[in-house]
Amino acid sequence: MSQDTDPQTIEVVDVGDRFEARTPDGVVAGFAEYVREPGRVVFTHTEVDPAFEGRGVGSALAAGALDQVRASGERVVPLCPFIKAYIARHPDDQELTTR
Repeated sequence: MSQDTDPQTIEVVDVGDRFEARTPDGVVAGFAEYVREPGRVVFTHTEVDPAFEGRGVGSALAAGALDQVRASGERVVPLCPFIKAYIARHPDDQELTTR
């Protein structure tokens, strides 16, 4: 991966038990694990490869994952501290959380 990875080029892919943040050359730069329950997605753990830290990959991953949950009509349970903090900083995503 080059040192100039742009978070805009990160693709977020749902692989069934986690969302993966992939670079244009297919490298998995990070992931957000989840458990899907009826009507909701429970985020349990998020991790960014140390080689990609500080480049916005985690935020791109969170945004992409939450956009896909929103599109599915499901709600979010943010048990993962990273996803929880991301939602707290982005008011437009707060409507996704379950009460």
